[in-house]
Amino acid sequence: MTASTDLETEAARRILVLDGAMGTMIQTRKPDEAFYRGTRFADYPRDVAGNNELLSLTQPALIRDIHIAFLNAGADILSTNTFGANRISQADYGMADLAYEMNVAAVRIAREA
Repeated sequence: MTASTDLETEAARRILVLDGAMGTMIQTRKPDEAFYRGTRFADYPRDVAGNNELLSLTQPALIRDIHIAFLNAGADILSTNTFGANRISQADYGMADLAYEMNVAAVRIAREA
């Protein structure tokens, strides 16, 4: 059986619950500039606060914990922390070249959860 077959079977049997708002959950932690930067971007020349997708690279444990909280609340389906993980959005932070890496990391974290 494939994951898509399992999903189709479950969706035919019951209502599936999608996780909630990742950005809102991140903001409840009140992250500051240093938190967003982590050690990897400690000396980065631009502000990165608000770049939630960067947290998949700098604070993966936080993103994993949020996914787990959604699962514990009853979510059947997890979305990834990739809403702004595209070259256009990341250009605002001078991080367009990191979009692919952010997407890969975000998927890995969701699968781990």
